[in-house]
Amino acid sequence: MSALVIGAGPAGLMAADALLRAGVPTTLVDAKPSFARKFLMAGKSGLNLTKMEPLAQFVQAYPTGASQLRPMLEAFGPEDVRAWAEGLDQTCFTGSTGRLFPTAMKASPLLRAWLSRLDGMGLERHTRWRWLGWDAGAFRFDTPDGTRHMTPDVTVFALGGASWARLGSDGKWADQFDARGLRTTPFQPSNAGLLVDWSEHMRTHFGVPLKNVTFHAGNLTNRGEAVISVRGLEGGGIYPLGPALREGAALTVDLLPDVTRNALRERLAKPRGKQSQSNALRKSLKLPPAAQALLMEMGRPLPSDVDALAGLVKALPVRHAGLRPMDEAISTAGGVPFESLDDGLMMRESPGLFCAGEMLDWDAPTGGYLLTACLATGLWAGQNAARYHASLPRPL
Repeated sequence: MSALVIGAGPAGLMAADALLRAGVPTTLVDAKPSFARKFLMAGKSGLNLTKMEPLAQFVQAYPTGASQLRPMLEAFGPEDVRAWAEGLDQTCFTGSTGRLFPTAMKASPLLRAWLSRLDGMGLERHTRWRWLGWDAGAFRFDTPDGTRHMTPDVTVFALGGASWARLGSDGKWADQFDARGLRTTPFQPSNAGLLVDWSEHMRTHFGVPLKNVTFHAGNLTNRGEAVISVRGLEGGGIYPLGPALREGAALTVDLLPDVTRNALRERLAKPRGKQSQSNALRKSLKLPPAAQALLMEMGRPLPSDVDALAGLVKALPVRHAGLRPMDEAISTAGGVPFESLDDGLMMRESPGLFCAGEMLDWDAPTGGYLLTACLATGLWAGQNAARYHASLPRPL
């Protein structure tokens, strides 16, 4: 009687952890030469484990899937993430924005400690095992030793979304699901940069951040920072607006969110004398150079009417061509819909097959929400897979 976990990112590792703790012999396989490559890449710039905030506020950050994720996040939320990391001898600290980081900042020490613990619990693990689909009732894999088949008693899929294909998340597993009649939702980019075709005028501002501005798209609003890049806009100010932007919503930016429109009118109504319009604007608005450049790029010819000009500064339309390609996104929406799963994340049409992590159809902003939900769904799927395993009839 055994369990198989396919995909060795955070969700798969957590599912294997839960199965082993329940006493279920478990094999963990991954298509890449090493485990958790996306996790390690994310940790290179500082591993943001979670966001330390009240659970109700935490759950509200998920634009889709929040109601389904709630019980899993209640079982393994921000405080649990901290305790889990510290249980692996990784001390943590909370930054000024509430984000939790390991003191080491990197993912590699945590991953080494986690794998060491799993190995000590009896985990059997294999790399370079690429899942090829089903062969009758068996799972078929391409391995360094040729084609292999496995027929576990229970299986957890944690195959990731469809971004960062070079690290293992290519979304190709959806073809195998579809071929077997298991429904999936098409993938879409999330937490992705925005394509903007800049004029030569903006070249000197490439790499410069727009700070203290508020972005609006559809019914979404976010105050944050975005970097002007060669290809458009990148960063946490833009990412949370992804659900609206990928539906074709227009983007506007409030260049002075702390200044009212009436106050702007008063500033702009002052006589400019012999100053050029751009110099007068620079002095009256006191915009940083990057914001001033964006105003000129997107707003010219600027209106002479003071009220219209104030309105433009408070809601500057940003012409764009949509989100960057999916493989450049930090994460994706789409995958296995919750409607295809029971409350334990088991597929309704395939008893004994569970799903976890980014391959589920939910969406999240950056800032620790992605990783926390991957860990929480992995734990939930693993625990329920262990319960299902325990319910199976034992051979005589």
